Amino acid sequence: MGRYRRRMYEEYAQEFKNNESFEIAYRKVKKIKGFYSHLKVYIIVNVIIIISNLNKDFIGSRFQEDGLLDWHTYSTALYWGIALLIHAFTVFGPDLFFSGDWEQKKIQKYMNKEQANTNKWQ
Repeated sequence: MGRYRRRMYEEYAQEFKNNESFEIAYRKVKKIKGFYSHLKVYIIVNVIIIISNLNKDFIGSRFQEDGLLDWHTYSTALYWGIALLIHAFTVFGPDLFFSGDWEQKKIQKYMNKEQANTNKWQ
């Protein structure tokens, strides 16, 4: 952790010392930052791999188009992409499809529906 971030964290930690939601939010932000760092490295490395496969037998000023059709050019990106999707699901996971208040909204919807059915026959 950098000096600036550590100092900022310590200042906020003193302000929100007993606030559990601050700790949860801080951990969530660190996970999101880790995912974006992983994504950045994924993009950079795979661009380098694809360009190097195009430039494999570089003679003159021509790229070798055979590198585009080679399975080995994209295999790293594919398998690493699967791992990146798993990482994304662990970071954004349950909140991606079911937000924190999703359960509450569904419960309220079914309670309202049940109330409407009960009042319909009275």
